[in-house]
Amino acid sequence: MKNGSQYGLLLLQRYLYKRTDDKHPASVSDILAFWQEHGIQAGRKSVYSAIEVLQSSGMDIVCVKSTQNRYFVGARLFELPELKLLVDAVESSRFITAKKSEQLIEKLGKLTSESYAYQLDRHIYMDGTVKPENECIYYSVDKIHSAIQEKCQITFQYFEYTPKKEKVLKHDGYRYQFSPYVLIWNKDYYYAVGWSNKHGKLAQFRVDRMTAVELLNQTAILAPDFDPAEYVQKVFGMYPDALCTVELLCDNEIMRSVIDRFGENVQTETVDEQHFRATVEVAPSPPFFSWVFTFSGKIRIVSPAAVLEEMQDMAAWLK
Repeated sequence: MKNGSQYGLLLLQRYLYKRTDDKHPASVSDILAFWQEHGIQAGRKSVYSAIEVLQSSGMDIVCVKSTQNRYFVGARLFELPELKLLVDAVESSRFITAKKSEQLIEKLGKLTSESYAYQLDRHIYMDGTVKPENECIYYSVDKIHSAIQEKCQITFQYFEYTPKKEKVLKHDGYRYQFSPYVLIWNKDYYYAVGWSNKHGKLAQFRVDRMTAVELLNQTAILAPDFDPAEYVQKVFGMYPDALCTVELLCDNEIMRSVIDRFGENVQTETVDEQHFRATVEVAPSPPFFSWVFTFSGKIRIVSPAAVLEEMQDMAAWLK
């Protein structure tokens, strides 16, 4: 091979990776023609030698034996079905903007052959899901992840919307100081959960409403008893209301739904042949009351009285 064997190897590696797969193998003639297009003059023996070198370096090059052997890349970092799953996840994510989705899918396409990359152009119907326009969230998520790993605090500003749909910073641009413990994905939104210096307690913030996130050179304030799974189970809809113990009277047929919501360790006891009592620790928030409403009276709040009264007020308002 003339004009540099290393250059020819790099070109061949790229060619096989991008242009070949099990349905589109390349012949020796194809490879020689490709090399020639790039100014490399070589013979068939150079092709065989180059393929052997690539194989010895760990590249899975499969030979389809025939009167004219053909070659293609076998095992790749991701199989095509895996890439399709990743593309579907990107397309359906409420958290990823349309522009960023397009960029990510294009990058995923580079992990397979060009012919298979066309199959990644998938059109997923998203039921009511609207893509966001704010791309700063990716960098916010990255910084929060770094803070969690490094166990340090962050600072940020938080915004809301006016009735005119204008973004305004809360508390005149106040910078929150926060020790993030975990990021939670709930109903198409990221939430950062951790210790808030301003509130002096565990708190949560929607990441897409956080802006100007910066890491601080201060050790995070840790809560040793914090359990993310338990937190999500108790806090409905990520409403940060105070937790309290609530007693529910449930029809027997609802047991599966109660276990789905609170886990198999939920405290229950039989009341009669048709009912059981469940004692749960929850945040008595509108999402919790909405969850109770969905069962059309098959789940009823027994105590405490204040929570029952709050739900009755909500029911009266709905009328």
